[in-house]
Amino acid sequence: MALEASADTEFSEFMHARWYQLVRLGFGLTGDRQAAEDLAQTAFARAYASWSRVRKADDPDAYVRRIVVNANRNRFRKVRVSELLTDSLPELAVPSDPASQRDDRAVLVDALMRLSHGQRAAVVLRYWLDLTEAETAEVLGCSIGNVKSQAARGLAKLRSSAALVEGGLL
Repeated sequence: MALEASADTEFSEFMHARWYQLVRLGFGLTGDRQAAEDLAQTAFARAYASWSRVRKADDPDAYVRRIVVNANRNRFRKVRVSELLTDSLPELAVPSDPASQRDDRAVLVDALMRLSHGQRAAVVLRYWLDLTEAETAEVLGCSIGNVKSQAARGLAKLRSSAALVEGGLL
């Protein structure tokens, strides 16, 4: 019983220390704060269910980041949600965090959403979360070469984005 309580405490500390980073990753992948929080919650629920395996992993952080990336990919496989695409993002009533107060955030997120899933994941993990190529490859379950090519293609698309150029972000 004390062993279970110790594992629960360890998981709770792990989760609290990484919540913001996983929400940030989810936001970079989805462009939506609520979807990002759902992805983080899904990742922690799955990690908790197999906590004994997660904590023994070489890099538990990479393990839960991979869950977020896979959960994001899977959310499109299970349910197709019809979306109304518009030329502009809706106004946010109250910024959810200080970083979202910047006007250029919406332009950047819109440009990220135009990338393929693989390119977006590589760019967000490498440059938004500042992971190394090896860490990104581990999260995505691919080779370092694939990370390099996906990130390069994604960055090339971002550099050719008229909205980013016009907004002075490039």
